[in-house]
Amino acid sequence: MKNRLKVLRAEQNWTQEELAQRVGVSRQAINAIETEKYDPSLPLAIKLGKLFGKPVEEMFALDENTDHG
Repeated sequence: MKNRLKVLRAEQNWTQEELAQRVGVSRQAINAIETEKYDPSLPLAIKLGKLFGKPVEEMFALDENTDHG
């Protein structure tokens, strides 16, 4: 899943650790989401959307090159 998390975090001048603390996950989880190695759970995606004031679908998008079967 493509995402804008790194850009949005940088706009706030937050470290991965700061963002992780704000949404209650590990810094490693934030890193994995930003590098597109892990897709966030729906509750986490909603928390991130609320934190940044953005709709979830504006922050995360399906990778169109992936077979959704």
